[in-house]
Amino acid sequence: MDPAADLTLRTAFALLFAVAASHKVRDPARFRATLADYRLLPAPFVWPAAMLTIGAELAVAVVLFVSSWRALGPLTAAALLCVYAVAMAINLARGRRHLDCGCAGPAHRQPISGGLVVRNALLAATVLVAVVPVRPRPLLWVDALTVTAATATLAALYASLDRLLAQAPALARLRGAA
Repeated sequence: MDPAADLTLRTAFALLFAVAASHKVRDPARFRATLADYRLLPAPFVWPAAMLTIGAELAVAVVLFVSSWRALGPLTAAALLCVYAVAMAINLARGRRHLDCGCAGPAHRQPISGGLVVRNALLAATVLVAVVPVRPRPLLWVDALTVTAATATLAALYASLDRLLAQAPALARLRGAA
């Protein structure tokens, strides 16, 4: 893989995990309550799991840039995304579609859905591309522009798709009322 493509992928996912952790850090009590609503852990384990999740997301954001641990960042990121997808899938199978996914931060409630499960599975598969060996070449000034623009574009695309997924239930209700 080209080093600029690798850097773009790692930067985009580091940004994704840093933003996700920042949402949770701003209101850890609400994140703990969201995690408790999933009913996957005994009550005494919810707070430690919430703190571990925040720490893991921050660690993934950092480790994605540590070149000596090249595979650790993408593998851990994929594992976290799969855990999130499985937790949502379990609750969807239980018929508990009203739960907040916990991924949009305290300001935006987003109910879990099959689309979010698929999104997380696709993100997990995508981040694993970063374990492909990088073909060495020097990075030039134009690569910095490319990485910056590509990361900004990927972030905007992710935010747009995330909002579409969040608005899907309201759109379905509107279509049903018409």
